Formats: sequence, C-alpha cells, structure tokens
Amino acid sequence: MNGTLAGSPQSFGNVEFRMNIRVGAVSYLNTKPLVYGLESLAPNVSLSFDLPSRLADRLAAGQLDVALIPSVEAFQNPDYRVISNACIGCRGPVLSVKLFSRRPLEQIRTLALDEGSRTSVALVRLLLEQRFGLRPQLERLPLGHAFADTATDAALLIGDRAINPPPDGIVAQWDLGDEWCRWAELPFVFAMWTARPGFDRPEIAAALEAARDRGLENLPDIAAREAASVGLTTDACLGYLRDNLYFYLGPRERQGLTLFHRHTVRMGLAPPAALEETLLAGVAETPGSAGRRT
Repeated sequence: MNGTLAGSPQSFGNVEFRMNIRVGAVSYLNTKPLVYGLESLAPNVSLSFDLPSRLADRLAAGQLDVALIPSVEAFQNPDYRVISNACIGCRGPVLSVKLFSRRPLEQIRTLALDEGSRTSVALVRLLLEQRFGLRPQLERLPLGHAFADTATDAALLIGDRAINPPPDGIVAQWDLGDEWCRWAELPFVFAMWTARPGFDRPEIAAALEAARDRGLENLPDIAAREAASVGLTTDACLGYLRDNLYFYLGPRERQGLTLFHRHTVRMGLAPPAALEETLLAGVAETPGSAGRRT
C-alpha cells in the first residue's frame, strides 16, 4: 500500500480499481520482472512475498486474493482460475531448479526435496520415473538447510541457491527445465497468477501483464539491483532473467501444462480436471508472444 485508502477507486487505463487486493508473489529473483512497478500500476494492491509453497497455503486459506503459485498447486482446486498470461516458465535450461546427486542419476535411491516448491518436487519425481524407472525414498530438506546437511543420494534445490555452484561431492546434476523440455518437447510452466475461489476482479490481469511487460523492458536495471543479493555478477543475473526464463503463458505453454497435469494425475499428485475449461478458461493470449523469447 502506498497511502491509498482501502475502498477508494483507482484508475488503470479505463478501469477503476476498488477495494484492497491482496497479492502474493514469490520471493525469488525469477519473480522480479513480474512485479516491476506493480504497486504503481495498481495502487490498491497489497503486495507481499513468500516461498511458493507458502503462497499456495495462504491462497488456499483465503489469506490472499491472487498469488503466484506453483502449477501443481493450481491443479488442486477446481474453483481456482489463472487470471493472467504472465507466468514463470522456461523453454530450455532454467538454472534455478536442479537435481544434485552424489551418485550416477540412475543409481539414486534416496532423495531430499526442497520444501520451497511442490511443482519442482512433482517434476523431479516424474522425470526420474520416466527416464530411469526410479521411485526413490523421499525425505524433506527443511528450509534453510543445505545438501551437506543430508545423507541422501541426491537433493532437489530450487530458487536462488540452485543457480550458484554445485555443492561439494556432486557427481551428476540435472537442470530440470532442460530435462523436461528435451523429454516432453514442450515448455514448462513453474508458476502462474492464480485467484482464490470467488475472486472476481478481472482488471487485475491488465496490471499484472503491464508489470511483466515493464519488467522485461527493464531487465538490466533489475539485474543491477538484484545480482549481489543472489551471489551473481550483473551480467550473469541479466543472462538468467533474459535467456533462461519465459514469462508468457502461450499456446505451447498450455500444452506443456496439460501434459504435466496428465502425469501428476496419474501419479496421484493432482485431481483430474479439464484445464482449458476450468483453470485456464479466462486467460487471454498475448499477441505475438508465442515466438517471443525474453
């Protein structure tokens, strides 16, 4: 909030904003382009940051109106709706979601899972099953703990710490974005702007997409401000935001989501649903975004 009284109308284009809108965003580097200037575009948005899994819990509890939640979490409630074509996805290596192993990948028997994102947990389980027929014993990797704190064969790390050099003793690693894109021959969508059941404020979509567009126009500025906090050079940070992430929910991203949903249903990680008729029904495509690279 920036001094706006809850309930007072605010203007975005020709649309008025009324009442405070509680928006939750991911606290990782990959989200910075999506919320660039959001509070100036929608002055009565109350923006907070948290881990992806916690955002999902807060949305489910009705503590948020809209949240950038992991895609597998968006599958869980048939009354959820994705309200924006801004997302966090990839069309190749993503850098910030990785599997690190002390053994050759095909020999993994125990796996520690980062608690930050349940989509990445589902994705690594799916890829190990499809590539090697593996269903390793799973353990939690509590928030704030490092791979060195575990005795497992492998660990899934996500977010800013996955971008940095691998832990000691690693003999193999996967970039899960790259592995999915090679296996599925489709993009992967990690997180989407999802609304709680009953939320009916379509004007917020325009602000979220405008913030995304402004963010992509200002990637050098974002990289310069954020690089040090995640242990990267400015050039490396800019390369990650520009070359490894994709921020548009286009037709091929929808196909990738549908494929991922089908497998999560088969694995008992999500209920069956017709995504295009429910979750994705209200999402408008961005003109020209299908072939655009960020």
